Amino acid sequence: MSIFKDKTLLITGGTGSFGNAVLKRFLDSDIKEIRIFSRDEKKQDDMRHALQNEKVKFYIGDVRDKRSVDGAMHGVDYVFHAAALKQVPSCEFFPIQAVRTNVFGTENVLDSAIQHGVKNVVVLSTDKAAYPINAMGISKAMMEKVAIAKGRQLGKDGKTTICCTRYGNVMASRGSVIPLWIDQIEKGEEITITDPNMTRYMMTLDDAVDLVIYAWQHGENGDLFVQKAPAATLDTLALAICDLLGKQPTANSQQPYKVIGTRHGEKLYETLVTREEMARAEDMGNYFRIPCDTRDLNYDKYFSKGQEDVSVIEDYHSHNTTRLDVEGMKELLLKLPEVRNKINH
Repeated sequence: MSIFKDKTLLITGGTGSFGNAVLKRFLDSDIKEIRIFSRDEKKQDDMRHALQNEKVKFYIGDVRDKRSVDGAMHGVDYVFHAAALKQVPSCEFFPIQAVRTNVFGTENVLDSAIQHGVKNVVVLSTDKAAYPINAMGISKAMMEKVAIAKGRQLGKDGKTTICCTRYGNVMASRGSVIPLWIDQIEKGEEITITDPNMTRYMMTLDDAVDLVIYAWQHGENGDLFVQKAPAATLDTLALAICDLLGKQPTANSQQPYKVIGTRHGEKLYETLVTREEMARAEDMGNYFRIPCDTRDLNYDKYFSKGQEDVSVIEDYHSHNTTRLDVEGMKELLLKLPEVRNKINH
């Protein structure tokens, strides 16, 4: 018996990498129904033909349009909210689009879930929401604030529980450098790397699904969950991929890649938990649970007493987490079918 026995799960943005990973995990379980909600007709059609499974229902709509969300929400027990604009460059050039999808779209999903009596909603966020410097991260940070505020208002006795998850780079997901580098290697091109010293968290899609399910099982209203994860420099990642796929350094370069410089809106390292959050975080072993701030608008509480330990606590980021070497990175990469298939061929 699965934890979703006879239940209906709605995944917004369900045609993406995360939605596909959830389907892979639960399709053969005794879950009653999985609803895929997205605006991408082509991806839904491809998924429908590939699956041919009556448990999966498809809903065309956009989280920006609450009426379309309401149409998919009727009879739903749980929601995994993954719909978002996630690309840093496109959000930089069209920031209001990021706001409309990531902020207002999330509000629509949460309001609909509350109105329809959904039991649990897990909102998926990103490390870029911590100390954000780009439009995508800023919109995701606001998304978290909206979700946490809704959860705080509902309280412990609320019929709907809303919590967030925040995770780092999901390897080989849409927009990841890994598929790009594999494609460049196959074409005989130099792989392009922004900054060899840049560090990023390394997580698999299975890790992302595990985190969301953990939050679903253990979350209370307004909670934020973070999974501890290893990180690697882009140099280490590039060397590991090149080694696995047999690419050697060129005659005029000691490294098998070309450095092109940091892209617009990129950080040198990513933070998963800010120091302010670390001050109240609960260490759950493989995860951090950050409960929502329960203070209210009685301002005297803010000015009469501060929190001294915040100034000495360090945030949890990709420069100070466990660092993978090339061999460790190769071991992690071999968990990806995208990489294994290239090696086997």
